[in-house]
Amino acid sequence: MMLNQEETIVLRPAIVPDVRPTLLAVFAHPDDESFGPGGTLARYAWSGVAVHLICATGGEEGTVDPALLNGYDSVAALRRDELLRAAEALGLSSVTLLGYRDSGMPGTEANRHPAALVNQPREQVVAQLVRHIRRLRPQVVITFDPIGGYRHPDHVAVHEATVAAFHAAGDPTAFPDAGSPYAPQKLYYTTFSRRLLRLLVRLMPLFGRDPRAFGRNRDVDLTKLAEVEFPTHARIDTTPVREQARAAALAHVSQGAGGPFARGPLGTVLSLLGRADTFMRAYPPATDGEYEDDLFAGVSW
Repeated sequence: MMLNQEETIVLRPAIVPDVRPTLLAVFAHPDDESFGPGGTLARYAWSGVAVHLICATGGEEGTVDPALLNGYDSVAALRRDELLRAAEALGLSSVTLLGYRDSGMPGTEANRHPAALVNQPREQVVAQLVRHIRRLRPQVVITFDPIGGYRHPDHVAVHEATVAAFHAAGDPTAFPDAGSPYAPQKLYYTTFSRRLLRLLVRLMPLFGRDPRAFGRNRDVDLTKLAEVEFPTHARIDTTPVREQARAAALAHVSQGAGGPFARGPLGTVLSLLGRADTFMRAYPPATDGEYEDDLFAGVSW
């Protein structure tokens, strides 16, 4: 069951014939694109790359100030509007909403909702993503790491479906009704520095924050996440597009407009430390010591 119809919003129509390099980002909720690799998306988009975003759910769960809903018939409508404003700031070419419902965290009522992403047949979601990969023909695809950043069920589901779609898109025997086969060349997972995260865990109590109750709903334990290590194979300097990335984060007013540490001294510390996005290269597998400063390194189009 789907909550809404799938929808694609074209923000920057393609040049015909469009021979630009193309990047596809696949995430779960409105704001994942901005509070995650927003700087990277902006840097490539504003340098001429066609950057497309797929967002799997409407982001209905979580706490939203009732005053922000004036003029909107639902939380999903509010968050869709915020997402499109963020996408404009980042310079994205298009945004596709798959139409599923936010699954919430394990044990919640939302996690049992029949329209929640986690309750959909996996093959159905993979087929959708294969169709969009074949339609957009990206050379590079990025998505969440295997634990979805902080183990959100939707993040993990999107990771698994994206990985399956990445490998199936070039297989002519897989999903024959989803368009002509096309194989992207590189797959990356978003990561973040565990060294920085461990520093954050130590700093938070000094500013009256509990690292075991992180986020708007206080349902994320950063101390546990700091124990999980993923290799870093690429680092993208986002300094040139700092203002675009900041504008995108500020568009998500219902989610804190800039992230959980946008203000105050802790935010200042983190802004000084985090001026780059980091990625793990899942395909082709990276060799020991391999390091990139461009996700399109070695790509042909």
